Amino acid sequence: MRSLCVEPFQNFSVVDTGARRTLTYCSPWKTNHKHEAVLFPPPSRPIRKSLCICLSSSSKLPVMMEEEKKTFDANEAALLVKELNESFRTGKTKSYEWRVSQLKSIEKMVVEREKDICEALYKDLSKPEFEAFVSEIAMVKSSCKEALKELKHWMKPEKAKTSMATYPSSAEIVSEPLGAVLVISTWNYPFALSVKPVIGAITAGNATVLKPSEIAPATSSLLSKLFEEYLDRSAVRVVEGDVPQTTALLEQKWDKIFYTGSPRVGRIIMTAAAKHLTPVVLELGGKCPAVIDSDVDLQVTARRIVAGKWQANNGQACISVDYIITTKDFAPKLIDALRKGIEECFGTDPMESKDISRIVSSNHFSRLQSLMDEYKVYNKIVVGGQRNQKELKIAPTIFLDVPGDSQLMQEEIFGPLLPIITVENVKDSIDLINSKPKPLAAYLFTNNDKLKNYFVQSVSSGGMAINDTVLHVCIHLL
Repeated sequence: MRSLCVEPFQNFSVVDTGARRTLTYCSPWKTNHKHEAVLFPPPSRPIRKSLCICLSSSSKLPVMMEEEKKTFDANEAALLVKELNESFRTGKTKSYEWRVSQLKSIEKMVVEREKDICEALYKDLSKPEFEAFVSEIAMVKSSCKEALKELKHWMKPEKAKTSMATYPSSAEIVSEPLGAVLVISTWNYPFALSVKPVIGAITAGNATVLKPSEIAPATSSLLSKLFEEYLDRSAVRVVEGDVPQTTALLEQKWDKIFYTGSPRVGRIIMTAAAKHLTPVVLELGGKCPAVIDSDVDLQVTARRIVAGKWQANNGQACISVDYIITTKDFAPKLIDALRKGIEECFGTDPMESKDISRIVSSNHFSRLQSLMDEYKVYNKIVVGGQRNQKELKIAPTIFLDVPGDSQLMQEEIFGPLLPIITVENVKDSIDLINSKPKPLAAYLFTNNDKLKNYFVQSVSSGGMAINDTVLHVCIHLL
């Protein structure tokens, strides 16, 4: 039997006799040629225009069958959570042996499928292979290695002191898994930021569902296949999809939700979690500043900013440099050094470089384009500005002294655009930073120890690096 799908049929009509339905239609591949066929399933099911035709080589009349497409809805999500909770209650995820086996399986998966992972990241973001290895694959390997090394220590009960009131008792703190947890990951580092939280959940002995980002479809699809192949399906699952699937998952009662992404969606996650009093981890972004003092080595500073901005997924990273603050006198020298640093990394025409990622989607390209074209900032470009919508590419672009009320300075950029703001005195940068929401990371380049101490004491941020960018996330003990 051979089958083919046709959508839509030409000139079709349905006759419903109650016992069966008969379809009369004109074949799209043979004009003016009419057919009749009995329809299945029974009349209680609606007819849709998308139908599958099963053509038997021994029969002149095709049998029509409705094409079924299973969707993941709230009922499916509830069933999934029920299955995971049942698996968790057996106690197998709590055992040291199960946790080790799953962590070793992730290690094996990353080693054996490294090429597939790099290919998926290239499809989604044109991410260069070296960057994909350093920022995604190596990070996951490191997390696995650390978890395997420390697992016994983390699982061991911690002795606690007792008081005279309970003498001669003993006490201890026992770490126990929470249960069924949901990990909702993001698209900019779609492999590492999906697998690393799952490693944490497995290490703690939880049953886990991963919802990868639909904006990175190649990596999402690969994760679904790899988890099915390498991990214990009774306790670790992947659910693909976009808003409807995520909504269905958020309607369920989880024991913890881990979300990486934007503050806007973070509010939605937290609202849904509040209904069930579910604890939530929100790993959000922010406008990460870099303050540049005039006493620095310009060449070294420029290279490290280029690395922390454009070599970090072309600015599509939550800890990349979002804007620079420096003095008016020093700004021209810094711009020249950054221009040379960009050329050194990506050549005279960055749009042709194979060492820089593209913008992830047309929606994000349009968002960045609107930031560039705002009437307050379009004439402030001093480096770059080239763009190619068809290829979703935007060159490294530097702006000088854009207004504080421009969109470029109001929202997280998350792309290859870099505004430079000038101040009279470098210490004035502290007030500017503190006037905005707390950043995820803050950077300072200086050789002045007093300024270093003042910056650390005065600026509140998720992380901080002095005389470099981004590298603080490589220190796992932080």
